[in-house]
Amino acid sequence: MTAEALRKSYLAYLEHERRLSALTLRAYGDDTASFLGFLANHTGERPTAAMLGTVTASDIRAWAAKRRADGLGARGLARALAALRGFYRYLAKRHGIINDQIALVRTPKLPRTLPRPVSIEDAADVLAMAGEVREAPWEQARDLALVTLLYGAGLRIAEALSLRMKHLPLSETLRVTGKGGKVRDVPVLPAIGEAVAAYADALPYARGANDALFVSTRGKPLSARAAQGLMQQIRIRLGLPDSATPHALRHSFATHLLGNGTDLRAIQELLGHASLATTQRYTAVDETRLMSVYGAAHPRARAGSAPAAAPRARRLRSPAQRP
Repeated sequence: MTAEALRKSYLAYLEHERRLSALTLRAYGDDTASFLGFLANHTGERPTAAMLGTVTASDIRAWAAKRRADGLGARGLARALAALRGFYRYLAKRHGIINDQIALVRTPKLPRTLPRPVSIEDAADVLAMAGEVREAPWEQARDLALVTLLYGAGLRIAEALSLRMKHLPLSETLRVTGKGGKVRDVPVLPAIGEAVAAYADALPYARGANDALFVSTRGKPLSARAAQGLMQQIRIRLGLPDSATPHALRHSFATHLLGNGTDLRAIQELLGHASLATTQRYTAVDETRLMSVYGAAHPRARAGSAPAAAPRARRLRSPAQRP
């Protein structure tokens, strides 16, 4: 088999057996194609299965250096190396092509970043503004339903856009398929059900049971880029920072639940995180917010505040001195 045929076989494995999302498949496909293209230029030959078995750590580092020179950031390079590691694990398991050189290449250290949710007040403003961006009433209803789902149920944008007409009418829980094919049930608040029902009633296109719930002006499935564009218009109108993205509403869902006493394990289940460590990031966010509130509200935390007067010491008298 050619290296390209093995690459396509790997992607088919990721899609049908690992059930990775379309976005992840596209990224891994681009990363592995980039690596094979580099090998072709590096060796002057079309990559073969045998060539994949003789790739050295120096070859991989040279490819990684070229990706960085082409403008790929540390996080993107980490993902590209993960794709290549997965490719070589697949080659060893399914095709007997064993090459451990990838283990000698370090993943770049990534800066630890915290989720950047919007405040409860800003989330309310986002919901109010969502129904005012478009002119057509049915599009206003669609935007409000989508934003309400993202914030009210903590869905990823891909999860919300994957919903079909057969999911209607929404019941008290919604079964969602997330990353890696992980299935979870999320509660549906009355406000979510009402917003989605209003959108479905206003939808001007005839839709079959397996058709996408959220559609564009032309009746095609709504894209993630369109949802990001909606949030961009909302944050510009509200004066919110660039971090106010569709995914920030998911962060807000988790942070606001945590701030109101929800158990961390419950939040993990609601978000569909495979690891509790991923969910624990929100505890740092909530602690940061708490300390910010403390710093703004506590008299002794205010900059420039005068120190409080020391309490006057009580003079103790001996029993003989007492009246």
